[in-house]
Amino acid sequence: MAVSRRVFVATAAALAVTGAARPALAAPTPAADDPHYRIPVSPDDTQTDLVRKASQVRPTARQIAWQRLERTAFLHFGVNTFTGLEWGTGDEDPDVFQPTGLDTDQWARALRDGGFKLAILTVKHHDGFVLHQSRYTDHSVASSSWRDGQGDVLRSFADSMRRYGLKVGVYVSPADENQYLHGVYANGSARTDHTIPTLVEGDDRTPSRSYTLPGTDYGAHMLNQLYEVLTEYGPIDEVWFDGAQGHIPPDKVEKYDWDSWYTLVRSLAPDAVVAVSGPDVRWVGNEGGLAREDEWSVVPVQEKDYGRTDYALSYDAADMGSRDALVKAQPVADFLQWWPAECDVSIRDGWFYHADQQPKSVEQLTDIYFRSVGRNSVLLLNIPPDTDGLLPAADVARLREFRERVDRELPEDLARDARRTSSPGRITVDLGREREVDRIRLAEDTRLGQQVESFVVEVQRDGAWTEVTRAGVIGASRILLLAAPVRARRWRVRVTGSRAATRLVEFGLYRSRV
Repeated sequence: MAVSRRVFVATAAALAVTGAARPALAAPTPAADDPHYRIPVSPDDTQTDLVRKASQVRPTARQIAWQRLERTAFLHFGVNTFTGLEWGTGDEDPDVFQPTGLDTDQWARALRDGGFKLAILTVKHHDGFVLHQSRYTDHSVASSSWRDGQGDVLRSFADSMRRYGLKVGVYVSPADENQYLHGVYANGSARTDHTIPTLVEGDDRTPSRSYTLPGTDYGAHMLNQLYEVLTEYGPIDEVWFDGAQGHIPPDKVEKYDWDSWYTLVRSLAPDAVVAVSGPDVRWVGNEGGLAREDEWSVVPVQEKDYGRTDYALSYDAADMGSRDALVKAQPVADFLQWWPAECDVSIRDGWFYHADQQPKSVEQLTDIYFRSVGRNSVLLLNIPPDTDGLLPAADVARLREFRERVDRELPEDLARDARRTSSPGRITVDLGREREVDRIRLAEDTRLGQQVESFVVEVQRDGAWTEVTRAGVIGASRILLLAAPVRARRWRVRVTGSRAATRLVEFGLYRSRV
């Protein structure tokens, strides 16, 4: 059915600057709040220089807080939920969106009970359909008959997540099939200054602060929608951009205004990490939720396309940050940067809900946990709401089973109250009596960077130390699974290779109950 255009929807022409403009804000480098967040490299740097610089890179406070979350959730929801597509076309009838049983409290309870600390909603996917009451498009919940056009999934989502103690993240796709159809996306427009927010007909806002930022016609469209999301829905903790282009002719490319988008996010959501196509968090390089065996948080990067942080090596390179990788990336790298990995994967085969799909098994999810959280990364697990607007019962049950399984895999830390002695790069633990151990958890104090390149875990028998296992990097979290339980009273972790002085802050010993 045809949908009437709302009176305050902005067309491409309406994106011109309106109102009294404030002084233009220069787009800062993403690291402006912390000079140690990234360090420039030079073609003249030796390997020794590169390793020294890598050892000096430090995370920002927002990155440290993000890494401690360990398990975060994705919620892919939109018109694709009702059309059965994974990538929409932009010309969907908004009235197809009819989640008549929407219950975001049910989402929040399920995620909390599943052990998640933050959830990210697809506020706008590649089709351009938005889940909030936007002034800048008619491809939105406001144009659906659902809740008489007054529905706002983002508001309900944000309120529910906070009510149940979860942090709030938003996915705003840079691609926009609908705006392409309306001649805004990839229309070849030049970058000009725009006042954000751009007030439109019927707009009753009196912004306390506005911004003059450069952008294309579409870049300004994105800035205005970001302004809505970041000012009207409470504090946002993660902003998730991917780098997708629309399904458009190859000669039609929208060069994204990353510098302006980053500037607006930093100003309006200063504690939020900007993920994937952003300076704070990188995509691990696959959609299976699997980190590398040795996953570095300090990696070589390029700066491209108006300030976008990009890989200096291939996004799926087997080695992203070792000494050899630093040298290999040197010809194209601009910086060594703290850019930790986020491992995204869906609980089902698809990202959006499909009735014929079932959730992954507990065994699969547990394996993913150990190969993401256990490898210095954060797990981002997608659980797609169904056409009723609920998380499917099978998925809810699986989330609870997954948390229970992880709790059994890593029950009481046997070393928590044990006597321990520490020295640089070494911790020795006396359990008081012989105990069986088959899970070992380690962490560095990442406030001092990521330094460990190799380490060994040993036990003492008859006065001599015997190796139990060895591995490479540690970072914020490293979990080792022993093939069989090892029984001993005295345990030791010893760093055998590092870039600089190390400080270990966790040496946990567990006996799984699986």
